[in-house]
Amino acid sequence: MHKTLPFLDPLLIVLSLLALWFAVANFNSVKRFLVGRPMRSRELNNNHTKLFWFIALPVLAADLYSSVAYGPEAGITEIAQLGVDVKWLIVPITLATVILLTALIISYIMGVSAYPNGGGAYAIAKDNFRAPWVRLLASSSLMIDYILTVAVSISSGIQQIASAYPILAPHVVGLSIACIIIILLVNLRGVSESASVFAWPTLFFMLCMVFLIGYGFIEGGPHGLVSKYTPPFGVFPKGLTLLLLLKAFSSACSSLTGIETISNSVPIFREPRTRGAIKAYIALGTITGITLIGFSCLLYFQGISVNPNNTMLSQLLGSYFGHSILYQIIIWATFLVLILAANSTFTGFPQLTALMAGDGFLPRSLLVRGDRLGYSNGMLVLAALSALLIEGFRAQTNSLIPLYAIGVFVAFTVAQIGLVKRWLRVRGKMWRLKSFINSFGAVLSAVVAIVFAVTKFTGGAWIVLVVLPLLMFMATKIRKHYTLLADELRINLKEERPIRHHVVTILLLSGLHRVTLNSLSFALSLNSDVIAVYVGFDDESIARIEKRWEEWGNPCRLVTLKSEYRSLIQPVQRFIKFVESREGGRPDHIHIILSQFLPKRHWAQILHNQSSLLLRTWFLWNKDVIITTVPYHLNESEIESEKT
Repeated sequence: MHKTLPFLDPLLIVLSLLALWFAVANFNSVKRFLVGRPMRSRELNNNHTKLFWFIALPVLAADLYSSVAYGPEAGITEIAQLGVDVKWLIVPITLATVILLTALIISYIMGVSAYPNGGGAYAIAKDNFRAPWVRLLASSSLMIDYILTVAVSISSGIQQIASAYPILAPHVVGLSIACIIIILLVNLRGVSESASVFAWPTLFFMLCMVFLIGYGFIEGGPHGLVSKYTPPFGVFPKGLTLLLLLKAFSSACSSLTGIETISNSVPIFREPRTRGAIKAYIALGTITGITLIGFSCLLYFQGISVNPNNTMLSQLLGSYFGHSILYQIIIWATFLVLILAANSTFTGFPQLTALMAGDGFLPRSLLVRGDRLGYSNGMLVLAALSALLIEGFRAQTNSLIPLYAIGVFVAFTVAQIGLVKRWLRVRGKMWRLKSFINSFGAVLSAVVAIVFAVTKFTGGAWIVLVVLPLLMFMATKIRKHYTLLADELRINLKEERPIRHHVVTILLLSGLHRVTLNSLSFALSLNSDVIAVYVGFDDESIARIEKRWEEWGNPCRLVTLKSEYRSLIQPVQRFIKFVESREGGRPDHIHIILSQFLPKRHWAQILHNQSSLLLRTWFLWNKDVIITTVPYHLNESEIESEKT
């Protein structure tokens, strides 16, 4: 049993509520503090908003490179139940993963050269397949991948820390969601801001892994490079089948997720951006391949076993350094890079959803840039969905990985097939070699996706196989809606002109006071018939309002309605139908004016405007009814000073 911190969860709840209240009460000030000053649109193309490739590399590579911490472990976990004789298979499985990594890196370099404006698999599918469903398959798969990347990388990072500090184990969900919020806030400040914060921890983790591999091969640890703990090599245990090997290989390929992030984010590179993206890909492929092979070899030499309560990286570090300062530094570096792996997703996901929104497959709000010129709405969607996923799966990495890999390898497969079609169409220099490389990558990616779908179906993969077509269906319906909307809203500028309508304005009264004076003054300023309507619940209130209205000089026609059932909506609705049914004087539109209090103190909003909110919501769906809210700004501080 893990010890818990009983005060932590209630404290987090209280602090969250206080922070929420303060943020609502001081929204603009809090937003400026957290996000920064708004940037002009013309600053979008300034060099300081773009990244040099060496800085973009750790920002965009964190997703791919961080997965070396759990990719080999995910592979060997699938066959660990067969005994110690399978330990040596971590080396050939990882080697096969690196071969696929090489093929994918080369393929995406060719993709960046062919599509320098970014978009990755979506842009490739859009250009090479006429059927919209193909690009939707690629984009929906990538969206699932991005959301799961955040969930997997952050939960894996928290688990690394929980392995070193078991007291944190009961709080992994809350800590994971807190990390998502922090990454979101930094990314809302812009790409250059997030790069300046997140680039260095990734570079430091790279150095830590290179140091670990170098130390392991040079020093060999306290027991030597090859020792009594090293299992025999080349022994095939009983029960090992081709399907199990493919299952292990597919799980190990989870360390390849994130390759597409650079190709999706080419626009954030400084000019020449294509060359910068290619340099980043070459450097990323080299360092990731070396790390994967070196790390898996060390795990084999030290005979590290799968332990659900202690990651293989943590065990390897413990065998070399104990729980010394070096162990602590590398564990914390691993934690940071796994957390920051989600950061590259906060660049790729909004870029992808903006492209889809531009084509009408997602809400247009995802196409709008925020104050810092980033697609902030996409970032908010990504943060919310990944937080829900972490909560639903209780931040368990092994439960999320089966969902994780299917989407990304489906997108890989579509991208590779699309590039093959391009080379066959365009030809050009070395087109046969390019076609072969992409065909090889397509076959391997498809095999991984199919094996995952089959072997992990009951373990959660069915969720992706259900969600994927649902996302595609939703995107199709959104596109159809935008198309129909555009057809309906289109006008002939040469034939259609604005015309004047007969409008009856109805001012709903709650009494006779300064708010009524403010709203009635506005209503009488309009070129329309004005009727004041008061709904009373008894005869006394109706008689009182009629008497006071007459004393006021009958500024316009007054209609009083009695509601014996204390409803505002039903009497007003009946009166609107009566006005609409008048012969000869039937208006084209009915204009309803609602008064609204705006207290100076934000918390006082909950004390007012419930009736106007209800009426506005009810009549909003009436085709010929137009609703206007006339605000009255209360200045309570001046009234208090006058009374004093």
